[in-house]
Amino acid sequence: MNYEDKKIVGVIATNVDAPTALNVIGHLAVSIGKYSDNEIMGKPLISDKSNVNHLGISRFPFIITKVKAGKLRNAIDKAKENPNLLVADYPRDMLETRTDEELVESITSKSNDELEYLGAIIYGNTNDVNEITGKFQLWKID
Repeated sequence: MNYEDKKIVGVIATNVDAPTALNVIGHLAVSIGKYSDNEIMGKPLISDKSNVNHLGISRFPFIITKVKAGKLRNAIDKAKENPNLLVADYPRDMLETRTDEELVESITSKSNDELEYLGAIIYGNTNDVNEITGKFQLWKID
């Protein structure tokens, strides 16, 4: 598989501050890593010259972008309509709850329209991901 065949794009809402954005991307990256296909990872362990092992990373590009909240919601909805894409989303409820039980209760008590998304990660074929995220700005700390 070619390095450019697939892509991972993190999307952060523009109203999210940098420390929160890092938290959002961290949690979503764990989720994407857990639920993705086996192709996402490069070599599992890389031994240096001293025989110290280092965990491998994604074999595909992983970029972080930012968009306004409305565009984020549209991107999540559109990505979830494509069965070839894996989408991890981060509603505000994930910040406002402490335990998994509280999170489940909070999200299951709301409709999708009531959720405020702070971020998402979309993983899949580069063309499919670019169709949704290709015009988004790269995220940077302002």
